[in-house]
Parts: sequence; C-alpha cells; structure tokens
Amino acid sequence: MSGFERLRGRRVLCAVSGGADSVYLLHRCVKMRDDGELELCAAHYNHCLRGEESERDERFVRSLCVSLGVELRVGRGDVAAYAQENRLGIEEAARALRYEFLERAADELGCGLILTAHNADDNAETVLMALARGAGPRGLAGIPPERGRILRPMLDVTRAEVESYLAENGVPHVEDSSNESLDYTRNRVRKLVMPVLREINPRFAEAALRSGELLRMDCGSLDRRAAALYEGMEDGRLRLDGLAGGDLSVVTRVIRLMAPRRLSASHVKAVLALIAAGHGEADVPGGRFRAESGYLYVVKPGPGALPERELKVPGLTEIPEAGLRLSAEIAEAPREIHTSLNTFYFQCENICGTIYCASRRDGDRFKVAGRGCTKSVKDLLYERGVPAHERGLVPVLRDGAGVLAVAGCGQAERVMPAAGEKCVVVRVEGPEK
Repeated sequence: MSGFERLRGRRVLCAVSGGADSVYLLHRCVKMRDDGELELCAAHYNHCLRGEESERDERFVRSLCVSLGVELRVGRGDVAAYAQENRLGIEEAARALRYEFLERAADELGCGLILTAHNADDNAETVLMALARGAGPRGLAGIPPERGRILRPMLDVTRAEVESYLAENGVPHVEDSSNESLDYTRNRVRKLVMPVLREINPRFAEAALRSGELLRMDCGSLDRRAAALYEGMEDGRLRLDGLAGGDLSVVTRVIRLMAPRRLSASHVKAVLALIAAGHGEADVPGGRFRAESGYLYVVKPGPGALPERELKVPGLTEIPEAGLRLSAEIAEAPREIHTSLNTFYFQCENICGTIYCASRRDGDRFKVAGRGCTKSVKDLLYERGVPAHERGLVPVLRDGAGVLAVAGCGQAERVMPAAGEKCVVVRVEGPEK
C-alpha cells in the first residue's frame, strides 16, 4: 500500500513550508479531498531565520491555502534564540520547534495524521549522512515512513518527479535560498555527493529506499526478540546468564531499552563489558548499570535514602520514599512470639530512649533474634536479595543503643520480650489503598 493510499478516510494535517515538495504534497491531498477520500487541514511554521524571505514564505502559504480552500494554522518561533538557550544546532532547534507546533496544531484541528513532504531523495541523503556518522542499521534504514501519527507518504516519490508534476500543472512554489548554501551538511551531500552516485546508478534514491525497507524488516525482528527479553525482567533486573554469550544484536537492544536515556556506542560497549565480567558498574546518561548476584539492573538517580524520623508510639509513621508506613502500639507480648520479618515486639524496659526510623549506616550490626548470631545489616539485605540501589530505602529501626530491627530481615535479640511483658509492637505495612 502506497503512502497516499493510507490517507483514505482520514482527517490529515499537511505540513506546508511553501517549497516544491510540500506544495506537491498539498496538491495531491487536495485532489484526494475533492474526490471525497480524506479531510484536509494545513499548517505552516515560520522559523524566523531568513528575515523577509521567511515572511514571504508565510504569505505565500496563506494565499495558497485560501485559493485551495484549505484551513490553515500558522505558528512562528525564534529558532536562533531557542538554539542558543538549549545549546542546540540551528537545524536541530528548528526541527524541535516545528514538530512541537505540528503536534499542537493537529490536536486543535482534530487531525489523526500529520503529513510531511520528505521524498525519496531526502531519504537517500539521510542514509548517506548516517553512513558518514557510522550509524547502525536503524540509522542506515533512512527516514521511517511513520513515527507516531507522523506519516511521510512521499518517500517513494523522487525530487525529479515532484519538479515534473509542478511544471506540468503550472503549480507555483517558493525557493529557500538557504538550500544553496554549502554550510549545511545536507546541502553538501545533495549537491556534491548525490550527483556522483546518480552517475553510478540513476535510480540510487529508489535503491536506498529498498535497502532501508530490508533493514527495517530485520530491525523489527531483532527488536521483537529484545522486547521479549526486556519484558521478562524480574523486579527491574535481568539475569546475566540470559545475556552473556547471547546474540549481540539482541543484547545491545535490550541494553538500550533498559537505559534511562539514549546511549552512545561507547556506553553500550561499556555495559557489554560489564555483562561479560559478571560484576561491577558502568555509568551511562541518566543512571548507572550494575551487575551483581547474577543480575543486571539500572540504578537511577533518586533520593536513595530515608530521612531520620521519630516513630509515633502509638500511631502511624509514613515512609513515603519507600511506599511504606509503620504502625506502632503499646501491648503485652503474646505467649508465643513467632519471629516475623515485618512485625516486631520491642520490650519497653530495654528500649534506649526514642525509637526512630532511618536508612542503614555503614558498620550497622546486631544480634538477630532466633538466629543466635550477629550479622551486619549489609549482609542481611544481601541475603534477602535486595538490590544495592534499593538498600537505602529499607527501613531500619533503632534506638540510642543501636539497631532494633530491619524491615524484612528481623529484629534484635536484646529487645525480645517474654510473654506478658509490656512492649512496643511495630508493623511494617504498605500504603493505605
């Protein structure tokens, strides 16, 4: 199914700059509208980069849409200022502001699709630029035919076909003078590289399109395999033995799925080395990969620790950082106390001062009731399988003499009451529903 056939029965927003490609796209859509095949709106974004020429383009698009009976939305922005404020290149800043405007305009006009006028030659140029950067298969596949609700129906139309159509039908358009400047990478590829490749293969643009389709097909298969692995994570962790020695094309995709932000090739390489070693850490944008105890997981920036809070006795003490609360009451110890990991009985006479809750401290140790041995809190959390990045969020109850209990791990023998003795009963609970 061609790109234009997919527009039938839809309400679409056509992005119109006033240049040859976008005017061709608009005219093709107008014909389909007139044949009752779609509903049509248009949008134009003035980047305010070329002075009077930018104003000329806006006037042209306004006039064109009036003549064709197409509802138009116009936006504008100071791209140069935005680029400087956000430390972006001009082209990157222009693209960001333009697409933000198009999404907003589509919402306002109730359009399910946004159409852009990228053609087969644009795609070939993009492939060459990706090759120059050393991109992977996804980059070498070129411009995707669709992304979200953005559709590019002209990817099988060459620039020569566009120019021929406009000339044969006497359709006017405007020329962007910046397209002549060799200061832009794309213009250098278009004017210096593409002509040579057309000498080798006059249908180079179509060939690049076919290659992109094959690469996207292969990428789709690998993406699905990676997604299946990613969705099989256990509490945000992946087993290292399921990754080590696996298909690198799949493993690298899983790494990118796990990462908080987009990764460079060097970041991916560092995580691959981590997987091979089976232990250690690798910093990446937005977080840190960690391998330990047979698992790979990501530590993201966050509070990572609990502030010190005095326990309300009796009452409820909220621990929002961990999504927990501690309920405390005064009661008599039952005849039989079954050592629980989340319900604790502290003999009142042996409590030293105030009970409070906080994160573990380096060197925390206590004699665990029912086990007859002294253990470090660090070892208890490790035994329980708590990931290192979550250990700071496990509530540790203490008094002036040290650790009273660790949620999920047990309590100190020194405060175990005998039957009938007055005690503080503390329960670690999830948040109220």
